[in-house]
Amino acid sequence: MKIKLTINGRPIERDVDPEMRLLDFIRNELGITSVKDGCGIGVCGVCTVLIDGKPRQSCITKMKSVDGKDIITVEGLGTPNKLHLLQELFIKHDAVQCGFCTPAMILVGYALVRDNPNVTREQIKKGISRVLCRCTGYIPIVNAIEEYAKLMRGEKTS
Repeated sequence: MKIKLTINGRPIERDVDPEMRLLDFIRNELGITSVKDGCGIGVCGVCTVLIDGKPRQSCITKMKSVDGKDIITVEGLGTPNKLHLLQELFIKHDAVQCGFCTPAMILVGYALVRDNPNVTREQIKKGISRVLCRCTGYIPIVNAIEEYAKLMRGEKTS
């Protein structure tokens, strides 16, 4: 099947197996390894990417369903030379432990705040619950996303 899609702003046109997992395409065909292969059944969330702006598990998404879609991985938010503000806040709040869940957590947090700049701490907790942190580092993650939301609202933070 020939597909056309955009990943991190880059248009891609390829012949692919329509049943291939998006996760395998991103990791094996494009070499983007920030998208992790955790459970493989859509439960742990570490494979989360944004598809047309919505967080989706790439391990249960087939290539046939992403034709014409816009996909963003964590690399699509910032660059090594210019991190996205939320990436900087994850560093500031020590929200990166082993790092396995970090790309997915950043994407989910970004989407949460983008869709609702007035997101509450409880809504953040519920929103990130779709991504499992193996280190149980949820408090710094919530703190980073909460500060990001405040900054997006124009509030001063410490």
